[in-house]
Amino acid sequence: MHFQTTLSAQNQPHTLTVYLTFLRRTSSGNYTVTIRDTKLGRQTSTIHVTVTQDSTREEVVGYITHSNLATESGISLATNWTLFPPPLAADLALLDKDEDQNWALQKKNPFAAFRKASQNLQFYHPHNGQLQKSLADEWIRFSNGERFTMASLGYVADMWPQVVEAHRDSNGQLPGIEKPADSKVPNFWYPTLLLNLEIKKVLPPEGVEWLFVRVRAKQIKNGRMDLEVVILDEVGDIVALSQHVTLVVGAERNVAERRKIAGSGESKI
Repeated sequence: MHFQTTLSAQNQPHTLTVYLTFLRRTSSGNYTVTIRDTKLGRQTSTIHVTVTQDSTREEVVGYITHSNLATESGISLATNWTLFPPPLAADLALLDKDEDQNWALQKKNPFAAFRKASQNLQFYHPHNGQLQKSLADEWIRFSNGERFTMASLGYVADMWPQVVEAHRDSNGQLPGIEKPADSKVPNFWYPTLLLNLEIKKVLPPEGVEWLFVRVRAKQIKNGRMDLEVVILDEVGDIVALSQHVTLVVGAERNVAERRKIAGSGESKI
């Protein structure tokens, strides 16, 4: 909204990059977004954003850069990049009826009460499981019939199956980890420390029904993992790329009362 109102004269309606650091656990409820213009330029402009809750608790800080992707010009070269391993073929007309031979609708989202944001999407995953334990492929669309727009991409970049869960054995066990007593609560919470997002393609104003997402971890070690997210449209063009740095901690920490650091009033994740 800032680039459509206060900075409308810049004529830079499209988000180009987002860089966010998550300082603390956020909570459901009201929040305040503070924006500071950092650099206003002819081709790109950058703002600094701070998300605050409870008046003084800064929880997310970052930078957002805008441009006009419709008027971009300059050198373009073919790189011949492709996803590897290649994702399974999908017929979206059959996917719409949940009749595709390679993909199936996830009838029930795991731990939906715990991961409420996931209830807004329909997820279609490979019939016979993911191609590798370290990655997850999915076709997605909104449950209520809405279409994906540019404003949806930040949400899409954070909505996918957790690759840690793919390492469970046939009994649902993870190596060296006990199953929680309450089967409705997952073992883990995956708080994001850092998220960056680059927009590669402008979606049409009316939006699109389907997006393909691949998320991949290169290393899961000592309770921390990296995640690479690739978002493609229906014709296979890159729409956005995202990178995450994520912790893997006990799920109880997401619902526990905030702990105070003596003398500072600060809370820990």
